[in-house]
Amino acid sequence: MEQQVVNGWNGAGVEAAFTTAAGQMTQLPWDQAASVRFEDLAPVSAFPVVPGRRWGPGWWWSATTGRHVVHGSAAMRTQLMVLDRNPDVTGLAARPVRLLWREADGRVRSWVPQLFARYADGTGLLADCPSTPTAGGDRAQRARLVLEAAWARVGWVYRRLEPPPAVVAANLRWLAGYRHPRNQGPPGLRAALAEAFAGPRSLADGAAAVGEPLQVLPAVYHALWCGHLTISLDEPLHEEALVCADAERGGGGVEERLGAGGGRGRGECSGRHPR
Repeated sequence: MEQQVVNGWNGAGVEAAFTTAAGQMTQLPWDQAASVRFEDLAPVSAFPVVPGRRWGPGWWWSATTGRHVVHGSAAMRTQLMVLDRNPDVTGLAARPVRLLWREADGRVRSWVPQLFARYADGTGLLADCPSTPTAGGDRAQRARLVLEAAWARVGWVYRRLEPPPAVVAANLRWLAGYRHPRNQGPPGLRAALAEAFAGPRSLADGAAAVGEPLQVLPAVYHALWCGHLTISLDEPLHEEALVCADAERGGGGVEERLGAGGGRGRGECSGRHPR
């Protein structure tokens, strides 16, 4: 199959099966199905519950959509978290479509990618979230070649997303705990934070300059999640970590590298702590 895909496969002949918003199962040629709003559709299949496994299916509340997205593994939850924070992502869904194609020997193959993300420019990302590069074996690698070709036909992207570095993932998990709008604080607090962190400043120092830290810190973390304030994610978050307003951010940092499928990430704080 790999030779068939590499030598001349252009993604033609792939079909998409999905359940419409009205609950009707539909199958269309992929070139026609690309106009479907997959971000609004329910999963075509449930994530399995495996006895003895420490991790089971769960739900991620998306700050992007205000809705829950089901996930089936810790690796998938991490990728949902990364995409949810990407400012270019406008929609998220889990397993909304099954892709089917026929091999040269006549056998029909299928694959259900774990994630779909819609970007602000209308393009889409289909993704799987393996915990290791070899997860899924040869079948996953063959499916990758088919899906990459089919998605490229409509200018979209399929990817097997690599887990972010452990420190970055831990920092994002912490900030994600403050992603809900209820943590943004009272009116005027965002402007006060932008003023306090107009230049690079330690997290603790800037929060104390605005008000009582126990009341201000949730708003600081929410602003860091949203990108109103920026910080390096390459190092563990701590009270002396440098924070700055979005306008002061530098480029080319770890958050840009986290922008999956062409979507940019948020920049990092640049500059030195004032002595």
